[in-house]
Amino acid sequence: MQPALLGFLGLALLGVLHAQDDVPVQTDFQQDKLTGRWYSVGLASNSNWFKEKKHLMKMCTTVISATADGNLEVASTYPKGDKCEKRNSLYTQTEQPGRFSYTSPRWGSKHDIRVVETNYDEYALVATQISKSTGSSTMVLLYSRTKELSPERLERFTQFSKEQGLTDDEILILPQT
Repeated sequence: MQPALLGFLGLALLGVLHAQDDVPVQTDFQQDKLTGRWYSVGLASNSNWFKEKKHLMKMCTTVISATADGNLEVASTYPKGDKCEKRNSLYTQTEQPGRFSYTSPRWGSKHDIRVVETNYDEYALVATQISKSTGSSTMVLLYSRTKELSPERLERFTQFSKEQGLTDDEILILPQT
């Protein structure tokens, strides 16, 4: 019985990894053009924390800067109650341009981050596969250089999120702050 179960789990893991490999990365990614200020306009996720906090979420500001060793420092400021909180993350570059990894020191989760598409001066669509001991989840972020985006960009975000297996209840256009 155990070999069959292990075989099944192995196939399931292989399926998750294969599905993850199907997530595209921006062609000819230019990291220096991704730096600067962005607004989080859309967020989609099938994680439990998103489902619990979705009704409280609002647009946040993210500043992306390159480090000397080619990684990305990602500093997000978001409203929490009557104040703002800031969270810094270091996205480590991988061998594939436009793809980064991050391990959360707080939760121990591992993040496979991909810049799916961007035109650098208007929007960026970013997909993240998050793995931790309790399971995995998918997150899609829509960044904008301004607080508003065209309906076409918002629709592309929704469409891509659904392609990643997310449902309407797991997709949110964030209220402006």
